[in-house]
Amino acid sequence: MRLGTVLDEAGRIVLERGRRTTNAWERARGQLGRPLLAPGEGLWIDHCGSVHTFGMRSALDVVFMGSTGSILKVATTLRPFRFAGAWGARTALELGAGEAVRLDLKRGMCLTWQDQP
Repeated sequence: MRLGTVLDEAGRIVLERGRRTTNAWERARGQLGRPLLAPGEGLWIDHCGSVHTFGMRSALDVVFMGSTGSILKVATTLRPFRFAGAWGARTALELGAGEAVRLDLKRGMCLTWQDQP
């Protein structure tokens, strides 16, 4: 996993503590078996157009983005044993339940990843 931050189109920090998948195993595992995401934390999953919450202990918010980082869909409070996706999505950002609303993430916004040094 790579560590970094997520920025909006104005360069403001949206998430201070992000993790980004680097291989197929990390993409497939996602948040399964990991501690709950705290406010300000998220998991950026490349090459991901859909997610499931089978085996999860709590709900997630999932932000689906296209190839340019533009938000296509925000799935809020995706409870365990559910599925969500977005047509044309290339990236998914998993957040703790309620974080997408708190961060005011909306369709059409653009998010970018910045690696930590």
